[in-house]
Amino acid sequence: MNYKIINKNNNKYIEFLPDFKKLSSEQDATHNISICMENDVYTIMIHSNLLSEDFFNLKTGLAGMSLQKFINYHVKVAIIIEEDKKLNDRFKEMIMEANKGNNFRTFSNTKDAEAWISKL
Repeated sequence: MNYKIINKNNNKYIEFLPDFKKLSSEQDATHNISICMENDVYTIMIHSNLLSEDFFNLKTGLAGMSLQKFINYHVKVAIIIEEDKKLNDRFKEMIMEANKGNNFRTFSNTKDAEAWISKL
C-alpha cells in the first residue's frame, strides 16, 4: 500500500507516500478519490513531489480540473509545498484564491496542514 490512513485527534486523513504515482492526469485524481471512497476518509494530504509539473502549469488545466473533481466529491485537500520558489506567479495567485475556501489549502509543512485538518 502506497498510502496510509492517519488518525490524529479523531480526524482521519489519507497521506500518499513518496512511492505513490504522481498526480499527472484526470484519471489520477479520480484514482485518489476512489481511495478516499474505499476507506471512507474524505481528506487527503499530498506532498508537492507527488504532483507533476503539469499540475503547476495552469495552462494545462490539470490543477483546476483536479481541484474541481475533489470539490465535486467532497474531498478536502491539503498540499504541502516546502519550496514555493519554483512556483510561477499565476500558480501562486490560484493558491491564494483557493486558500480562501475550505476545500483546498496549501501549507509549507505537515504540522500546519494537520492543524487545518483538525478544524474540518
